[in-house]
Amino acid sequence: MRVIIQRVKEANVTVDGKIIGKIEKGFLVLLGIENEDEQKDAEWLAQKIVNMRIFKDADDKMNLSVMDVEGALLVVSQFTLHASTKKGNRPSFIHAARPEKAIPLYEYFLEQVTQLMGKAPATGAFGAMMQVQLVNDGPVTIFMDSKNKQ
Repeated sequence: MRVIIQRVKEANVTVDGKIIGKIEKGFLVLLGIENEDEQKDAEWLAQKIVNMRIFKDADDKMNLSVMDVEGALLVVSQFTLHASTKKGNRPSFIHAARPEKAIPLYEYFLEQVTQLMGKAPATGAFGAMMQVQLVNDGPVTIFMDSKNKQ
């Protein structure tokens, strides 16, 4: 699994002109699932994300987690995180998991985050054409890959 985490002041996702997920301070999490991903990948990422200390403390140092600041998560599925651009100019998505594999892992990831935070994240709509708006705070943007554990 791959994620891009963006620390935001606010973010929302719209489908067919209607806002379906919205948060204020917290993380916008773009989540990409690949063929080889398993539940352990979702567990590792969920744990890392909710404990990631990238909010500023009283000394202006990035030392607080999203839970410490009572922030929220907006999780949006993003298969394009597994694009391969090795050949030509048109990306290949051969490594991105098909919906029958990706949807259960996406839902499992959401369950893990809910258990860890004590509240459900806001979400996009899996497989839908979505418009995502955000006010990036910092900006702070972090990429993680569960296979490389970084």
